[in-house]
Amino acid sequence: MAAPGTSLPRVALIGCGGTISTVVSGPFDTLDYPETGTKLAAAEVLAEMPELAAFADLRPVPFREVGSSKIGPDDWLALARTVQETLDADPELAGVMILHGTATLEETAFFLDLTVESDRPVVLVGAQRPLHTAGSDAVSNAAAALRTVIAPEARDRGVLVVLNDEVHAARDVSKRSTYRLQAFVSGAYGPIGVVDADRVVFRRRPDRAGLRFDPARIEALPRVDVLYAVAGGDDVMARACLAAGASGLVSAGFAPGMTSPAERDALADAARQGVAVVQCSRAGSGRVARRDALARGGWIAGGDLPPHKARILLMLGLTRTADPERLQQDFDEV
Repeated sequence: MAAPGTSLPRVALIGCGGTISTVVSGPFDTLDYPETGTKLAAAEVLAEMPELAAFADLRPVPFREVGSSKIGPDDWLALARTVQETLDADPELAGVMILHGTATLEETAFFLDLTVESDRPVVLVGAQRPLHTAGSDAVSNAAAALRTVIAPEARDRGVLVVLNDEVHAARDVSKRSTYRLQAFVSGAYGPIGVVDADRVVFRRRPDRAGLRFDPARIEALPRVDVLYAVAGGDDVMARACLAAGASGLVSAGFAPGMTSPAERDALADAARQGVAVVQCSRAGSGRVARRDALARGGWIAGGDLPPHKARILLMLGLTRTADPERLQQDFDEV
C-alpha cells in the first residue's frame, strides 16, 4: 500500500474474461460455471474487488469477456497491440495487469512476452475458482498480481504470471492441474519470485532473449499445427494438417525428440516441400537438441519449449522467414 500522503501508482487493468471474472449461481458452483456463469468486464470486476483500490489507481481497459478456450491467434495480436498502445499512451503508468482464463493463460503470456516492448511489468493473473465461491482464489490472486505490477523489482523481467502467491516467467510457466489452486508450475526452473505478506520477493531474473516481433506489423499469423505422437501413430493427422494449409508443424514427440515412422515420413515430406517442422517432446521437461538427423532433414529443434509454446514462436517466426536455419536461431535465442 502507498504511504500516507503519497499518491497511488496508476495501473491499467485489461479484462479478457476467464474464471477470475466470472460470477456464478452459488458458493459451490465450481464445475459447470464455464458454461453457465456470467463473465464480467474489467470495470465490473473492479466493483467486485474493492480491496484492490488500497494498492493502486486501477484504470480498466475493455477487451474480451470470454473463457480462455475461445482466445486464439487473432486475439493475441489484438491484445498485444492493446497492451503496447496502453503503455505507450501513458508513460506514468506503473504497468499492466491482465485478467485471463487459466486454460490458455500461459500461451497468451508467452505471445505477449515475444511482442510487447517495455521494461514496465505486464502481469497476467487468473483464478481456479470463480468470484464469491467457497475458497475462491480470485481476489487473493488479483491482489498478488497487482502488488507484483507495482513492485519496483518487477521491472524489466518480461511478462509475468502470478497465481497462488508465486511469480512465474511467461516462457517457463505451465498449467499442470485441472482444479487444484496450485495449478501453475515452472518445471525445472521454478517460480522467479513469491508474493509474501510484506513484500514481493524475487530470487532470479529470467535470461530474456532480445527477440521481439512487432504486432503492429503483423496482419495475421500463419497456421501452425501440433501433432501428438503416440505409439503406432500413422501419417493421417500430419497429411490432413498439410491439406488444411499448415505453414508449419510441431511434433510433440517421444522423448528425447522423435515420432513414429509413418508420421516421421510425412513430416520429412513436409520439410522437403518448404513447410517448417519443429521437433519437440511430449515429456514435459528436458531439451530436444538438434542432432544430426534433424539438421540433415531441415527440421528445427524445439529446445525445452513445450509444443504449444513452440507453435507460438514458429507462428511469429514464419511472419519473417521460412528458412529453417534462421528459424532455428529464433528457437536457440528464446
